[in-house]
Amino acid sequence: MKPSLAVLLVLVLTVLTVLCVPLPQRTNLDEQFAEKYLRTFFNFKEENGSVVRRGISPLSQKLREMQGFFGLEITGRLDSDTKEMMSKPRCGVPDIKTSAYSISGNDLKWKKNHLTYRIENYSPDMSVAEIEQSIDKALQVWAKVTPLRFSKVSSDPDIKVLFGGQYHGDSYPFDGPDGILAHAFSPGPGIGGDAHFDEDELFTFRSQKGYVLFLVAAHEFGHSLGLSHSQDPGALMFPVYTFHDPDTFVLPQDDVSGIQSLYGPNPKGPVDPGVTRPTTPDACDSDLVLDAVTTLRGEMYFFKGRFLWRRPSQSDLPQQSLIANFWRGAPVNIDAAFENPESDRVFLFKDRQVWAFRAYDPVSGYPKSISTFGLPMTVRKIDAALYDEQSGKILFFAGNMQYRYDEAKKTMDEGFPKRIDLTFPDIPGKVTAAFGYRGFAYIYSGRVMFEYSMGSKQLFRLLDNNYFLTCTNF
Repeated sequence: MKPSLAVLLVLVLTVLTVLCVPLPQRTNLDEQFAEKYLRTFFNFKEENGSVVRRGISPLSQKLREMQGFFGLEITGRLDSDTKEMMSKPRCGVPDIKTSAYSISGNDLKWKKNHLTYRIENYSPDMSVAEIEQSIDKALQVWAKVTPLRFSKVSSDPDIKVLFGGQYHGDSYPFDGPDGILAHAFSPGPGIGGDAHFDEDELFTFRSQKGYVLFLVAAHEFGHSLGLSHSQDPGALMFPVYTFHDPDTFVLPQDDVSGIQSLYGPNPKGPVDPGVTRPTTPDACDSDLVLDAVTTLRGEMYFFKGRFLWRRPSQSDLPQQSLIANFWRGAPVNIDAAFENPESDRVFLFKDRQVWAFRAYDPVSGYPKSISTFGLPMTVRKIDAALYDEQSGKILFFAGNMQYRYDEAKKTMDEGFPKRIDLTFPDIPGKVTAAFGYRGFAYIYSGRVMFEYSMGSKQLFRLLDNNYFLTCTNF
């Protein structure tokens, strides 16, 4: 018997109703991921019937704690910056003290200076020789600045090095590729001091196509020796993985201060005399001179050394990070930067080379010579650059000269180069950074910033260095 029209309508409406049932929202998935992240790293516990204090949920309270730890804007919301930080590959040790990793209570240091280690197994990602060299070099990072000495043994070691995936013999399973890369336990008996590496990751000797084992191991051995995570984004003990060239790596001062507070300095003195240990610049430093400034999609980026501060468009709070965390393959200690919003590209300059990125993705064919912008071979480096949206011209500063490049015609403007003081007579010294913003040119000379009308070149205000890069030490 054929179904009636009414039955067919019911069936069609039923199918449409099923098809129209909304799929699980991405925000719900994000919240589940955030809860797991906060449980793992910030001891988040939300029990049934938990009390909401001052109108703030337990989840929001933990989000604020996590945002404060990483120097993010403290909103208590799962905003894009917070989700981005949560998605970065990192160490599996919590960012707060917990009994899970404080194996020996509050006495988190070894009682001896001669420690032994054993590599329990080897990853197929690298040769045995590369793994052994990486582990030894990672331990020597700490030996160079302390009285600690390390010896490889075949049995009964203080520190066991283990590669394993998912459930690997402790109570803290790994989570598959990316995410948690490794974890280690504080000094103590049994599992204390041991370092475990997630076999589901791709570990490398030097390549950026994976995670450099030396860098991951050096961080984990910091935990093996008693260090917690640092909030300094430039420190080795910062929880998030960042690539550094292992051949030129120098332990930052923050880590040196931390490990020497436990074990003291190397009694033989500095192993690398003359080496300058990296420090993290402070936006509150009244003597701070920026390397470069640029905008990107309405946000501001301030560069210093291997660091940058990012000021979101809707916030006055600058967030500090490493350049490598935004632009992979970009140089450090850059000379200048500018954004071309028409092409959605950011250009970073160092010496006679320029790197181009479409937002954060590298543009193929770069780096190129700065001659690409019509600059003569006599210019060995530029000091600053800015883009004028109204005219489409790029202004370069080099020494006491300025160059103006026509982006549309791909030629240097007639009459250039010319002396900077002919256009900007108020600037007394060298131009150190510059950027264009909302019709104004902001030109830095050391710790002072000059605000000019982009059109008339009339000086409007003389501003402090921290007018846009606000100090957050309240």
